[in-house]
Formats: sequence, C-alpha cells, structure tokens
Amino acid sequence: MAELPSKVHLYSHPSCLRRRPSVYEDENYRTWLPLIMETGGVLHVRLRQEDTPSGDIPLTTSPVTLCAMPSMWTLHLGSQYLDCRCRFWRIVHHIKENGVEEMVLQLVEDA
Repeated sequence: MAELPSKVHLYSHPSCLRRRPSVYEDENYRTWLPLIMETGGVLHVRLRQEDTPSGDIPLTTSPVTLCAMPSMWTLHLGSQYLDCRCRFWRIVHHIKENGVEEMVLQLVEDA
C-alpha cells in the first residue's frame, strides 16, 4: 500500500485573519500562531495553525511585533493578503505537513 504524502501544498487559504491577543483567528475560529522574521530587510510572517486554548498562549510584548503586525488580513485575489494598512502580503507557501498547517506571508514593498 502506498504511503500518503506527509507534506501537501494548499491552495485554499483563510479568507480573513483577525488579530487576537498573541494569535490570529480565521473565519472558522481556528487560531494561528505568528512568528515574525526579517530576512535581508524583507518582512515575513510565519503562521502556524494550532488550536490552542487562550489561557495557554503567552502574551507577546515585542515592540517589533506590535508595530509590524496588522490587526487584520483579508484574502485578495486568492494569492495575496491585504492588511488593514493597505499593504499587500504575498503568500510564499501554505502547506499542511503531518496534519499541521503553516503559511508564510511576505510583505510586498512598494516598487
């Protein structure tokens, strides 16, 4: 019997991600844990979907997190997100590996 792939690329993305204390929540009330990364001056956010009880989530107080993270992302044309500050974020990848979803967004700088 053939093994199922453990890593699958997903093409159906949450239509909206709203910030709650230390997490984002999609339209289906699933929580996404954010991790901000800056690579070569380009801002990336890694979002990992984990159903975590709100009492188990540590509060994030990093000034970088508070300044850089939008309060909401809305899916725009299916391939990128538009945040509440009218900035576009490209979906670098959205995968499900061993049952866990992960999505990486990259801030698109104005040309």
